[in-house]
Amino acid sequence: MTQTEPAPVAGRPVVLRGGTVLTMDDAGTVLTGADVLVVDDRVAAVGQGLEVPEGTQEIDARGGIVMPGMIDTHRHMWQTAMRGYGADWTLTQYFVWYYLEHGRKFRPEDIAAGNRLAAIESLDAGVTTTVDWSHNLHTVDHGEAALDALRSVPGRFVMAYGNIQAGPWEWSADPAVRALLERLRDAGDDRMGVQIAFDVTGDPAFPEKAAFEVARDLGIPVTTHAGVWGATNDDGIRLMHEHGFMAPETVYVHASTLTRDSYQRIAATGGSISVATESECSAGQGHAPTEQVLQYGIPVSLSMDTSVWWSGDMFSAMRSTLNADRMSEHLTAHLKGETITHLRLRAQHVVEWATKGGAHAIGRDDIGTLQPGKKADVVLIKNDRSPVSFPLLNPFGHVAFQAQRGDVHTVLVDGRVVKFAHELVGMDLAPVRQEIESTIEYLKSEIGEEAWEQGMFPDRPEAEAEILANPYQYSDYEDEGKRAGGEERVLGR
Repeated sequence: MTQTEPAPVAGRPVVLRGGTVLTMDDAGTVLTGADVLVVDDRVAAVGQGLEVPEGTQEIDARGGIVMPGMIDTHRHMWQTAMRGYGADWTLTQYFVWYYLEHGRKFRPEDIAAGNRLAAIESLDAGVTTTVDWSHNLHTVDHGEAALDALRSVPGRFVMAYGNIQAGPWEWSADPAVRALLERLRDAGDDRMGVQIAFDVTGDPAFPEKAAFEVARDLGIPVTTHAGVWGATNDDGIRLMHEHGFMAPETVYVHASTLTRDSYQRIAATGGSISVATESECSAGQGHAPTEQVLQYGIPVSLSMDTSVWWSGDMFSAMRSTLNADRMSEHLTAHLKGETITHLRLRAQHVVEWATKGGAHAIGRDDIGTLQPGKKADVVLIKNDRSPVSFPLLNPFGHVAFQAQRGDVHTVLVDGRVVKFAHELVGMDLAPVRQEIESTIEYLKSEIGEEAWEQGMFPDRPEAEAEILANPYQYSDYEDEGKRAGGEERVLGR
């Protein structure tokens, strides 16, 4: 099959022939000149020279890399409607814009617009599963709109329901919210999972306890921004642990400015950390905790956070994670007058975190690897028109450092081809563009042209700027200790 031929016909088996296959199994098996056969929604076989059923459609994978679909475990998809707007923001400016000033202005249709665009973008970049960390659902109508938008795109998603406009103990008690969560939990839809998304401020009264109890009662995992400089810290982790709410299915996003005690608690209770390095490097949550997850054996996944600042592809996540960890390792050695001769974090690590690490984080043992019987979420990285596509020597290094979204040739989700020959299949961007333009026009009118421009291009500080003591407007709790601890807290020691 050549790139000029149409995409494979739905319902027929597909075989990707002759590629370098990253199975991402526990042994890290790499097969060269190998085939991946997909029948219905499953990987039927992986190997060289496979015999295939009559009528199987062939995709030429020679010179390319076949790997599991990538998994993003933390993405504020609704913010994609404002792609690139906050390129020069600090985390404080992000909090002010969304949490304090303008988040409430988003209508259900605005949430839907961002979600739909983000969902399509994910598939285009080979991200077959995305966790929608949807934390601006200030009415159930917003939640329904977010959900409908995701379901309009043929990807795999997890709705992480949240609301930054109210205390989690308030919105989680809403019968309408509970009904939506129960519906998602009971739907039996393996392309739409559910989590509950909220943060723990560290308030000794632990008001978030009620939300954890709802999550436990419903049997739905919690995902939380932990260890975010100036917002969440060790106190929140300690409270969760002391009250018995740290579970293997809990996902700790960022987990950057924590100390040894918190990492040990996470490791002991089996939770996982979602590292969003491009975000952590730029916004100031803290240093990506790659050293700590390796030290304490904590399961890891990768995420891209938000397109209001950064890119939405996992190639950026892998690359920035390797770069940040290696910079830290070298700099720490240099300060001691030493030299690093062997690197602790390897390309294979981040490819694992972007695939099976994500699958582990969301509790899916049927995705994240290419093995017979697993769900057929498959990506072919191949670009015969690119001089960067060859030579293909170290496939993990190629994925992590050389490839990019434009090199994603074919994407299958649940056995369905959703991208082929570098083109999305059956997805019309024109109405999506109109939807986004309508949202931008509405937001500009609500905010005002001058304020819109000032938000996008914040002034450089001429004097010491005021520090936002608490980004969560639903709580009066302030803890100056969130900034205390010096080197211990910054370096996670």
